[in-house]
Amino acid sequence: MPPLKLTGKPARETAEYHATDWLKPWQFAVMLALLICATFPQVVPGLQTFIVRDYGFFAYPLAHFQQECYHNGELPFWNPYNNCGVPFLAQWNTMPLYPPSILYLVLPLNWSLGFFCLLHLWFAGLGMFFLARRWTDDSFAAAFAGTVFTFNGLTLNLLMWPSHMATMAWMPWVVLAVENAWRIGGRKIIFAALAGAMQMLAGGPEITFLTWLFLLVLWIQQFIHGEATRLSMLWRFPLVVALVISLAAAQLLPFLDLVAHSQRGAGYADTRWSMPGWGWANFLVPMTFGSTSTEGVFFQYGQNWTSSYYLGIGALWLALLALLVVSERRVRLLGTVAAIALLFAFGENTPVYPALRKLIPELSLVTYPIKYVLVIAFVAPLLGAFALVRIRQAQRRIIAIGMILFVLLAAILVWAWRSPFPADDVRTTLVNGLSRIPFMVATGFLLLVLAREFTPGFRRMAPLVLIVVAWLDVFTHEPTQNPTVPPWIYQSGLSRNRLALKPQPAVGKSRVMVSPMAQHQFLGFAVQDPKNNFLAKRLGYCGNCNLLDDVPKMDGFFSLTPRESDDVLSLFYTTTNADYPPLEDFLSVSHITATDEIFHWQSRSNFLPFVTAGQKPVFLEDNDTLQALTRPDFDGSKMVFLPPDAKSLVAATNQASVRVISSHFTPDQVDAEVESSQPTIVVVSQTYYHNWQAWLDGQPVPLLRANHAFQAVAVPAGRHGVRLEYEDRAFKIGAAISICMWLICLICLRVMRERTRPYGSHAWEPDSPV
Repeated sequence: MPPLKLTGKPARETAEYHATDWLKPWQFAVMLALLICATFPQVVPGLQTFIVRDYGFFAYPLAHFQQECYHNGELPFWNPYNNCGVPFLAQWNTMPLYPPSILYLVLPLNWSLGFFCLLHLWFAGLGMFFLARRWTDDSFAAAFAGTVFTFNGLTLNLLMWPSHMATMAWMPWVVLAVENAWRIGGRKIIFAALAGAMQMLAGGPEITFLTWLFLLVLWIQQFIHGEATRLSMLWRFPLVVALVISLAAAQLLPFLDLVAHSQRGAGYADTRWSMPGWGWANFLVPMTFGSTSTEGVFFQYGQNWTSSYYLGIGALWLALLALLVVSERRVRLLGTVAAIALLFAFGENTPVYPALRKLIPELSLVTYPIKYVLVIAFVAPLLGAFALVRIRQAQRRIIAIGMILFVLLAAILVWAWRSPFPADDVRTTLVNGLSRIPFMVATGFLLLVLAREFTPGFRRMAPLVLIVVAWLDVFTHEPTQNPTVPPWIYQSGLSRNRLALKPQPAVGKSRVMVSPMAQHQFLGFAVQDPKNNFLAKRLGYCGNCNLLDDVPKMDGFFSLTPRESDDVLSLFYTTTNADYPPLEDFLSVSHITATDEIFHWQSRSNFLPFVTAGQKPVFLEDNDTLQALTRPDFDGSKMVFLPPDAKSLVAATNQASVRVISSHFTPDQVDAEVESSQPTIVVVSQTYYHNWQAWLDGQPVPLLRANHAFQAVAVPAGRHGVRLEYEDRAFKIGAAISICMWLICLICLRVMRERTRPYGSHAWEPDSPV
């Protein structure tokens, strides 16, 4: 079947209109790369690196740990350094199976991780270019869409999360490929499945969910209106979904397994950081109602997930223009999706989203309702592209929308001036808002140039100038969202050498503990200099910085943790003054944050080793165990709490004299040798998770859940070797499915290519006459 057009070609009544359609894909790719280099001139060559917030305290340490594992020839299944041990590969947003991650796994990390993010920023704009060009059949409109999708406050904010940046970069490619698949079929189905799988493996669950939700809505619209053969659409779209799941099964199955055993149980929802009721003002005046107290980066009050969602005056202007001028079904759909996303982004600030979340519990998969603005950042560039194609039909409305935007901007400035928040810098807000006016004037002038009859040469340059103005508008809309610092601040072992703790914490030996009070203070601690801010917090092992020094820590910074582990850690970190020294002894805490200074450490002398034995078993229900762990008389060297269903598996009845001869820890294996004169229990202060398997003298034995969230093995009298191994069965099953499906898809592509090869390449030709 011949390809069906995705949309009718916009009318091009005059030859002059073609003057705006000269931009080729490679030219746009070069231009976009130059704009990214101009925006981040110090990051591209590796002179400096990103640092702010989750990039420094989450993304970089995880990439460092992952790189170390691969250098040792290991897949990073388990992280023994945080949360007393926590699954790593199953987290999904750690990107252990995302193929482009090889870039930062083999190259110097302090350069390659930042370059990885910028490369995906470029890839995002290129994908939007091709999607918008396919929908509008206009290269300039596509170039504008690609530029504003790359350069808006929300996309630039995503640079601090490599996984989110990569997932967002694949969004336009997936939409383009999957739509082609259900309309055209054939090889397009395989390409769509591969693109969808790459987005899945990139590790941004919410963005992936929103991508496929958008595709479902788009598919329903096209199915209802018969834009392609309905029978084919009925099976092609589900087939693509099934292929994507199969191709990404190696990542999805461990993730779903972890979710089922994590703290995020049924009804879990995190509605913090919704868009404030006045948050819409930041679409026009980016620095309204907020502060730059955190490392000089602007944040709204009560909304700390993104430092900006400013689209730019041009993108907003054209998106509104499209909704008024363009009558295509696709535009109406985009406008509806954007309006719903904005309503959802307000979260608890309107009654709509809470009510819908009760009716559709799956909406709770999107933590922090502000994330729905991601949909607006995706939809607005496409709307802007449609408006540019119809610009000749909208001269009066260009002026009308411009006047409305100007009045709204002025009203916001008066509002911010007359009713500021106590911590507002009114002068900064006014300067920020007034500085948008030149961009508004320049944008309006350029849009009128494109809408009216001017000389072809002038109209040929106006589109490029409009793109540059849009870039400059976002480039200057706030103080930098992504401050950079010298790469040496990520040097391995920097804090370990500076602190020189004695004894030095190490896996299998002891841990450090950030006290609840210190953790609370870290949340509020911020200095304007990003370098000093990070270095100070690194000395306190804030977030996951301990991974840079190979120092085990009691807590960590992860989306998912095993449910029982979260229960125990919550005993400490739900209040700022929790202190349970006996439990800290059992958890092998050799150093805790000093009471007078959160960047200093004080030693503890009574901590137990990671492997202990000889405790008296006490059988308690989970709630009783949690209470018993906090009692002053708890002694982890003398007693161990086990669930009642383990009673039949334990022969020990009393405390025993046991000698732990040796113990050795690696990320996914624990070996210990013990000797006892009677049956006993060997306890390991490492998080219990069902993927850990126990072996006694080479024979499998049950792994017991000790002290609610940790590991234990029942051992008979005598000298025995105990081994714990991490075996992710969900990964093995998923990997088998994924490998088979990747091979099948590649073979199908090859076969289809051979079948569609031009006939002349293998055609029979008669012999020439002699």
